[in-house]
Amino acid sequence: MNDDTAAAAPASFEDAMAELAQLVTQMESGQLPLEASVAAYARGSELVKFCAGQLDKVESQVKVLEGDLLKPFADNEEGQP
Repeated sequence: MNDDTAAAAPASFEDAMAELAQLVTQMESGQLPLEASVAAYARGSELVKFCAGQLDKVESQVKVLEGDLLKPFADNEEGQP
């Protein structure tokens, strides 16, 4: 019924994370029938792959901006214990 929507790529990383959180909540409730749980798991796997791909793209962009050298966020805290 809703296969076209379920297979659609998320519009953004944030949308994918929101949908993933919703799927986890539904699955943890224990109220989904077996078939729906398997479909939710499959969709969750797709969303995780999408999010990982988005993070890889951002990491590549940051590397380009930082001259291929990722810098730690805490540069100014080196002297602190």
